[in-house]
Amino acid sequence: MPVIRPISDLRNNFTQISEAVHSDDEPVFLTKNGIGDMVVMSLDHYERQLAQLELYQKLEEARKAIAAGEKGKDAKRAIKAMMKS
Repeated sequence: MPVIRPISDLRNNFTQISEAVHSDDEPVFLTKNGIGDMVVMSLDHYERQLAQLELYQKLEEARKAIAAGEKGKDAKRAIKAMMKS
């Protein structure tokens, strides 16, 4: 369940928010006048999100290439080549 807090908590309870994003490994959503304004997350969580996004982008590129008729590489040969290097 998402953690939603008023933006004033960022100033008044920064340490609690910092501890929460690190211990729960979940973002904290901050509101301003009752409307969503910001998301705070740990650097580790952010980096994992970026890596996941990059993976999805690469998978989408591969899907489009296959749909356009491009031929892929044999998985067994590709894995063997990676293991050698």
